[in-house]
Amino acid sequence: MCADKIRWGIIGPGGIAKAYAGGIAHSETATLAAIGTRNPDRPGLAEDFPGAQIIKGYDQLLADPDIDAVYIATPHPMHAEWAIKAARAGKHAMVEKPLALSAFEADAVMHEARKAGTFLAEAFMYRLHPQIAKLLEMIKSGSVGEVRKIQSSFGFKLPKFMPEHRLYANDLAGGGILDVGCYPVSVSRLIAGAVAGKPTLEPSKVVGTAHLGQSGVDEWASAILHFPNDIVAEVSCAVSLQLDNVLRIYGTEGRIEISDFWFASGKQGGTGVITVIRPDGTREEATVEESRWLYSFEVDGAGEAIRAGQQELTAPGMTWDDTLGNLRVLDQWRNAAGLTYEIEKAPNRPLTLDGDKLGPNGTAIPKRDIPGLNKKGSVVALGFEDFRSFASGAILLDAFYEAGGNIFDTAFVYGGGYTEKLFGEWHRSRGVREESILIGKGAHSPLVYPDVIAKQLTQSLERLQTDYIDVYFMHRDNPDVPVGEFVDAMDAEVQAGRIRGIFGGSNWTKERMDEAIAYAERTGKTKPGALSNNFSLAEMIDPIWAGCVHSSDAEWKSWLNERQIPNFAWSSQGRGFFTDRAGRDKRDNEELVRCWYSEENFGRRDRAVELANKLGMSPIHVALAYVLAQPFPVIPLIGPRRLLELEDSMRAFDIKLSPEDVKWLDQG
Repeated sequence: MCADKIRWGIIGPGGIAKAYAGGIAHSETATLAAIGTRNPDRPGLAEDFPGAQIIKGYDQLLADPDIDAVYIATPHPMHAEWAIKAARAGKHAMVEKPLALSAFEADAVMHEARKAGTFLAEAFMYRLHPQIAKLLEMIKSGSVGEVRKIQSSFGFKLPKFMPEHRLYANDLAGGGILDVGCYPVSVSRLIAGAVAGKPTLEPSKVVGTAHLGQSGVDEWASAILHFPNDIVAEVSCAVSLQLDNVLRIYGTEGRIEISDFWFASGKQGGTGVITVIRPDGTREEATVEESRWLYSFEVDGAGEAIRAGQQELTAPGMTWDDTLGNLRVLDQWRNAAGLTYEIEKAPNRPLTLDGDKLGPNGTAIPKRDIPGLNKKGSVVALGFEDFRSFASGAILLDAFYEAGGNIFDTAFVYGGGYTEKLFGEWHRSRGVREESILIGKGAHSPLVYPDVIAKQLTQSLERLQTDYIDVYFMHRDNPDVPVGEFVDAMDAEVQAGRIRGIFGGSNWTKERMDEAIAYAERTGKTKPGALSNNFSLAEMIDPIWAGCVHSSDAEWKSWLNERQIPNFAWSSQGRGFFTDRAGRDKRDNEELVRCWYSEENFGRRDRAVELANKLGMSPIHVALAYVLAQPFPVIPLIGPRRLLELEDSMRAFDIKLSPEDVKWLDQG
């Protein structure tokens, strides 16, 4: 339990830390207990943080039992690391914006806080000031009619280019977008949400650009946000250009203007002015007088939430969803501007997000023998083709490996080759190639020909930064080509040592697999020993993509049981059919209806729901457990994007289905 007043420690003694300390000093809920610094002999610390104990090292601050909560005021790249460490130490945390470098990082931080039961928030000092409440009230009451457009900027000019300054330093994620561009984005989403009757609204389209200076950071930048309710926002930021820093909200009956909006009525209190300008030029003013210090509002917002046992702020404070939505826009803005910080690239990110070396391959994900492979493989394989940067993808790859996963699914066509590149960077960075089982695929439509295999495998191995693949699939079949030509091409790669485990067909029929096996036996070539077809408790009614093959019906199950050929099964959980999204009418998405809707499948889903309720699980867990419980080897490919989704999938490992359970789920 916390003391009567929340005892705060501050990690990082910079300028923003002093501002937050001032907020603590003028708050109603808090007291400043300590400041954590790597240089306790730094001049001026006692004066800047009066009454605070000076602690050497951030870890020591987190270990102090007299600290309830921490404010993380380090440079941007350290936010996620210390927020994760704070949660694991049982400390509540307020993290200076941006909470992390990307939405993927922020989601990982929230995952740790969620598990720890600790409070976590991103510090936007203006969000809890009474001026925001007044502005939202004016918008909702229609003071300028229907809102159509928002213009917002936050920019200043540093005296000169200083490569050592954090705002110009690439390795500190400098520049404007993350440091101050987050403000106009956040208020635009807030205003668009108020118009829509929601806490915030996410843009349906983001178009951005930026000037990248000599250090590679954005020195000035702009973006356009188009919201689903047709509000358009123009946002700008800068660190080497003075902008007007005015918030303008255009409506059908006038516009609202607020100068220096981010600082409300002043850092130490004062009077804020909201001006309404009518189409005829007449002006009206609404004032917000406030004697309290600006930063005290976020301090007290956090304090009240912590006292109430809440894990996040209440809107219009930055909720977790709000923070994630804001960072997703900033991610799109940066991507459009071509801005990736050097600190996000593989050579400069050898550690996991929490700042540690990759841990050992764990046991939470069980392992099994897989026919044709000389090392045990995890019972599920990880697909990760949705990630487009090393920094975002490595979060999931690290977590999967540390949980015990060691099978990774790639393909020549995924992400135009980026998935292979990502895995190559990851295993080289982490040094775990020999512990991993790598799946590769080639010869995808329309290039499904034997002479393509060697050429594509060469490119794949270069991207993957390895000289062999453990499991290799022909990604599609071409029945117009004699099956022996495919077997010959794959056998040549086995003999060359570039495939050192098993190969087979992805989306191949059992007839073509039988023909390929018979050809290999007859000619003394290496036999196909693996399959990658859809397999699920729900039978795929119509192929998701052209040329896809499912292996879930009775004939396929008999074939798989007789052959005992491992099937690395895609869409093993029915692509959402077993989640709450699936209903029984045409309101669901077209793919779900087309591919999975049948009375037989709904019967299976009903039985999965019934069993899940008995076990205290979800139907999606039962569906995955069903696949794992088959009497033939099936290694489901799972594709979580978030750590929460990965850990949720792992709950299926606790379900032990008997053969009778498997039959009942399938047939009733």
